[in-house]
Amino acid sequence: MPGSGSIEPGLLVRVVRKEMIAEGVVKLVLSDISGAELPAWTPGAHIDLLLEDGTCRQYSLCGDQNDLATYEIAVLRENESRGGSAYIHDVLEEGDSALVKGPRNNFALVGSQKYLFIAGGIGITPIMPMLEALGTSTEWRLLYGGRSRSSMAFRDELVTRYGDRVNIRPQDEFGMLDLDSELNGADSGTAVYCCGPEPLLEAVEHRCESCSNASLHVERFSPKVQDHAETTAFEVELARSGKTLLVPADRSIVDVLGDVGIDVDVSCEEGICGTCETAVLDGIPDHRDSVLTEEEKAENDAMMLCVSRSCSPQLRLDL
Repeated sequence: MPGSGSIEPGLLVRVVRKEMIAEGVVKLVLSDISGAELPAWTPGAHIDLLLEDGTCRQYSLCGDQNDLATYEIAVLRENESRGGSAYIHDVLEEGDSALVKGPRNNFALVGSQKYLFIAGGIGITPIMPMLEALGTSTEWRLLYGGRSRSSMAFRDELVTRYGDRVNIRPQDEFGMLDLDSELNGADSGTAVYCCGPEPLLEAVEHRCESCSNASLHVERFSPKVQDHAETTAFEVELARSGKTLLVPADRSIVDVLGDVGIDVDVSCEEGICGTCETAVLDGIPDHRDSVLTEEEKAENDAMMLCVSRSCSPQLRLDL
């Protein structure tokens, strides 16, 4: 549901376990610092993790959704980290605390008779709970790629638990994933879920454009590269207060709202987490996020305020 402009309170958690589970991948187990149950979540959900160094990053929940005593996330050390993964790997220790917001889900598991999961590297994390939820009574298969076997988190666990439903294909042994054979062989009505690095997502999206058999669902860790028209100024009318504000070409809606004391909950500020989703009552948004599907964007009833702008001279927002 689109946000209403209120700031979501954070939840203080403690790191109760930290362990390396693959080359360059550390798993954190988090619990409420007071011992209370954590908010419920569904497969595909992520949390915002706010660290003491001031960084805020989104991480998919990869543990047991029925265990509300803990959350589990897996974090890849990024070579070009902006601070989040390096801090978690090098500084954060068992017993340390952090602030969590969410969970929220932009990658929810839809009902289907058949599923094809495609994971690249750390993109396996949101898929793990999906497989657990589906179990073995539903028809599904997983294509899982990575740089090498040693870098692929949960590899042995997946093979032991699900057997030949899981196709492990490290790049140093098999080369690039054979997406053509996987997608061309998908039966009609197959739900395809893909998460991983941007080149993989783009490749799967490209192939699914000509594949009428499958419905594609993706989740991104970084913004999708997009071509947009020239950035121009526009107005936003705030339906609840009646205020009208000018958004200059060089500023975001979130920034302008902050100038007049209206705080909107934001996290990634890149259009990938969905935190700042807000209902649009009138006008045509210029969608620049990587969360909404093309069908959702066409409805023009919600937008991400951190990156999106306006195609019409004015937008009327539910704020």
